[in-house]
Amino acid sequence: MFIYILLAAVVARIKGYSIKPVTRDYSLYPLFLAEAIYLFLQISVFMGQYDYIKYAGVFKSIYLYTLIVPIVVHRLYKTGIYGSMILTIGSILNKFVMSQNGGKMPVYATLSKYTGYFDESVLGTADQIHVLGNEATKFKILTDYIDVGYSILSIGDVLIHAFIFLVVYATIKANNSKSDPYSIDKKGKA
Repeated sequence: MFIYILLAAVVARIKGYSIKPVTRDYSLYPLFLAEAIYLFLQISVFMGQYDYIKYAGVFKSIYLYTLIVPIVVHRLYKTGIYGSMILTIGSILNKFVMSQNGGKMPVYATLSKYTGYFDESVLGTADQIHVLGNEATKFKILTDYIDVGYSILSIGDVLIHAFIFLVVYATIKANNSKSDPYSIDKKGKA
């Protein structure tokens, strides 16, 4: 999910916002901590350690809950509502495709096979949600086929993770719109 934080920073920078104030914004620290844990979990999967996969659903929820902090602190209520709608649509798409495929999410791995992220032997054992996609798979366009090498995403997953992008971008924007209380204006007044 780091890619969405990085993408938000790049887009904000292109739009002319400074990224530096975000490093002092405590409202994003829970997200950064969750991202560090997520990175540890991703590395453990690369190393063949699959014990943590059973907690992935719980961690994903906790990760998304960390986004409530900047929404409340910076009063990003519109962003929160739009993001929640996008997140809900993504969740509905994922649940729909799973319901059409026996309660499992079909996966089509390409790049992840070469990076070592994807291991077919884990499907059905440590990972109880995913199955290998085949010709009998229904609604293939909604399955996990967007392979970025360290994760395989569905369109629903992309929408869910877009919530992260929206909140981080809005937080960067909010940090840039605040005036520095210690700065002196052109007239010499604080």
